[in-house]
Amino acid sequence: MDASDGARLRRLLAERRVAALATLHRGEPAVSMVPYALPAGRTQLLIHVSALATHTRDLHEHARVGLLVVDAEGSASPLALARVALQAHATPLPRAGADYADARAHYLARFPDAATMFELGDFELVALEPVSARLVAGFGRAHSLVGDALAAWLRG
Repeated sequence: MDASDGARLRRLLAERRVAALATLHRGEPAVSMVPYALPAGRTQLLIHVSALATHTRDLHEHARVGLLVVDAEGSASPLALARVALQAHATPLPRAGADYADARAHYLARFPDAATMFELGDFELVALEPVSARLVAGFGRAHSLVGDALAAWLRG
């Protein structure tokens, strides 16, 4: 992947605010929508989810999830849209845990309107640690990343 495609796709991940979240629900694929944050210099994405949501129960039962972030539609073919597809391991962050306050601050920096939801007992922060990525910058410009290369790309 050339530097231009890498930077464009990393910018897409940083600028878009909503992703499709894929979970395993009773043995079947299920897709929902979640706002997410990717703190600068980090590899973990953060989502804030309700225990009432099916996807939350799903990720507690099966921690491997998929996340898809797609560029806004324009005049080009939808098949040429830039996109980032991540396979990730979901880990709920306990409120009393060492990482919670920092993760909460990062999430609220991106979504300040979510502050009231942090007061509700059924919401929790979940860290998504990507294990692989499929990056598509356009036709014929698809790339896969894993391991250290993925971590370096996520950190920007």
